[in-house]
Amino acid sequence: MGLKDSCQEVVSSRPLFLTIYTTVIVGIVLSSLYVFSAVYSADKSSPDSTSWLSSPPSLSYVDSPLGQAFNSSLATTDGAAAPAPPSQHGDAPANSIWVPPKNSKMPSLQTFRLTKELVEQRVKDNVIIVTFGNYAFMDFILSWVKHLTDLNLSNLLVGAMDTKLLEALYWKGIPVFDMGSHMSTVDVGWGTPTFHKMGREKVILIDAILPFGYELLMCDTDMVWLKNPLPYLARYPEADVLTSSDQVVPTVVDDRLDIWQQVGAAYNIGIFHWRPTESAKRLAKEWKDMLLADEKIWDQNGFNDIVRRQLGPAVDGDDGLVYAFDGSLKLGVLPASIFCSGHTYFVQAMYQQLRLEPYAVHTTFQYAGTEGKRHRLREAMVFYDPPEYYDTPGGFLSFKPSIPKSLLLDGDHTIDTHFTLINYQIKQIRTALAISLVLNRTLIMPPLWCRLDRLWFPHPGVLEGSMTRQPFICPLDHVFEVNVMLKEMPEDEFGPGINIREYSLLDNTLMPKEVKESWLDVKFCQGGTKDCEVTNSTGSPRVIRLPKRSNEETLKMVFSSFKDIKVIQFSSMQDAFEGFTDQKMEEQFRNRVKRYVGIWCCTADHVPGHIYYDMYWDEKSGWKPVPPQTSADDHPNW
Repeated sequence: MGLKDSCQEVVSSRPLFLTIYTTVIVGIVLSSLYVFSAVYSADKSSPDSTSWLSSPPSLSYVDSPLGQAFNSSLATTDGAAAPAPPSQHGDAPANSIWVPPKNSKMPSLQTFRLTKELVEQRVKDNVIIVTFGNYAFMDFILSWVKHLTDLNLSNLLVGAMDTKLLEALYWKGIPVFDMGSHMSTVDVGWGTPTFHKMGREKVILIDAILPFGYELLMCDTDMVWLKNPLPYLARYPEADVLTSSDQVVPTVVDDRLDIWQQVGAAYNIGIFHWRPTESAKRLAKEWKDMLLADEKIWDQNGFNDIVRRQLGPAVDGDDGLVYAFDGSLKLGVLPASIFCSGHTYFVQAMYQQLRLEPYAVHTTFQYAGTEGKRHRLREAMVFYDPPEYYDTPGGFLSFKPSIPKSLLLDGDHTIDTHFTLINYQIKQIRTALAISLVLNRTLIMPPLWCRLDRLWFPHPGVLEGSMTRQPFICPLDHVFEVNVMLKEMPEDEFGPGINIREYSLLDNTLMPKEVKESWLDVKFCQGGTKDCEVTNSTGSPRVIRLPKRSNEETLKMVFSSFKDIKVIQFSSMQDAFEGFTDQKMEEQFRNRVKRYVGIWCCTADHVPGHIYYDMYWDEKSGWKPVPPQTSADDHPNW
C-alpha cells in the first residue's frame, strides 16, 4: 500500500466537513508530487523551427538551489535601472509567439534575465501571465501556451528551470526567461528536502515580479486555459489576491466568486492572481520567508496558514471579497465551478450542470501521477499532441462496449453494484488488450462508467453536497494505473508493451481525416454457420465477419490483409478471444495486465478501507469486493 493510500483511515471518525478540509489538502499534495518525479532522457540538441509540438519528453525531477535564489538571473529592485534586454526574437514583432527566431545562434543567458524591462515587453493592460517548469514538462508548457495564444492572449512568460527547456522554447518562438536554476536529474521521493525546495521557486518568483508593478496571473503547468480569464479578474479591481481552491461543494450557482464563509477546502496555488499592492507584497514576502526558514513546509500549506491567520470580516460591498492575512489584504476565492479542479471538471462536470463556461481546468484530484494528468487532459481533448500521436504505426483498435442497462441503473449505488459494473468492463478491456497485443495495434480505451467516486478517504460513495451524478463516466485513473500502463517493462517478464489512447481520440478535431476514413468494422458471428466463414479477403470493404472465440492464429490470419487500415473497430469484446496459443505469451500478458488495475477508496466501516480491483476477478470462485482483512492480504492481486 503506497503512502497515498495509507492516509485514508486517519480521518474516518471526523465529520465529513473536516474530513474534506484536511484530507483533500493531503490528497492534492500527494497528487502534485508527481510533477517533480522521474528522469528525463530525451535529447533534442538541434533547433526545431518546423513544429511547435515536440514528442512528449520523459519526466525528470529538478533540484533548485534556493540559497542563491535567482541571484544570477533577477534584476535588482532597489531602484537601480537595469539595461533593457535585447529582443529574444530578432526582427519579430514584440508580441509575436510561435515565430521562430531569425538568429542562427543561441543568445547568451544574459538575454533571458528576469528584469522589469523583459516583463514589460510582454505585459498588456498591466497584466502578465506566468508559468514555469523544466524540460520534463515541455509538452504541458506547449499546451499551456497554445491555449493562451488561441485565446488571443500574448502577454505571457515561461520560466525555464533548466537551459534545455530555455533553448527549446526559444527556438519555438515562446517568450522565456531564465530562473537561474542548476538542475538535477535525480529522482527523489515525496517529503524529501529536495522536493520541498522545488515548491519554493513559485513564491520566490512571485516575490520577485510583484515589485515590478504588474498584475501577475500565476499558473502551474498542469492546467490549461479554456476561456480568457482577464475580463473576469478585472471585475474585482479591489482584490489584492484572487485564488482558486479545492472546493468540491458549490457555494454559488452562477459565476460570482465562491462564498468565502462556505469554502472549507484548501486554497489552491495552482491558479491565482496577484495585484502589486502593498498588502500582496507583504504576503508574498512573509510566505517566502516562512518557506525558506523551514524546508519541511509545503508551499500550499504555508500559503493557507498565512492567509487564514485572519479571515474576516467581509469587505464592504457585494463583490464577495474578505479581509485576510494581516487584516488589510483583500482576498477573493474563484468559483470552483468555472476555475475547475480535477474533481469539479472531470468528475462532477459542475460547469455543465450549471450551464456555465469554464475558464480553466487544473489536473488535481487524480491518481496516476503526471501520466494521469496528461491522460485526463487528453480525455477532455484539451491537450495538444504532435501529429504522430494521432497516426500511430500499426494503427488503432477500438470496440463498442456492451453494458446492460441493469448494471448501470438498477438498484442502489453500493460497493457491490459499483464493482459489478467495473468488473464487467474490466473483462472486456482485458480481451481488447489481448487482441491489441496480437494485432500489434494501439488500443483506444472505451469510456469507463463508475457508480462510486474515488478519493483518498472514507466517503459514502460520492461527496455529500457535491454535484457528482451516478453513474458517471469516470477518468481512467479511477480504476486503471495509467502510469503503469504507459511504463516500459522488461519484455522477458511482461512481453511487448501495449499502447493505449484516450476514449475521445476519434472525436478529437486534431485527428486526421485520412485516419478516420481508413476504417474497418468487425462484426461477430457464430463459428461454423453458413454466414460465418473465416476469411482475410478484402473484397467486402469496411465490414468483415469474425467467428466468436477466435484464437491468436485466427486473428493474425484474418487481419493480415488489413495492416494498412488505420482504425479497426470491433462490434463487441464479449466472447471475442479464445486465448493465446503461445503459453509464454499468455504468461507474459497476465503478468503485465494484472498490474494495470488499482484500488477503489474508501469504505468507512473497515480499516484499511480500500479495495483492490482484480484483472482476473472472474477466475476466482466467490470473488467479492472487500477490503483486506489482514495485513498479509493488503497487496495488489499479483
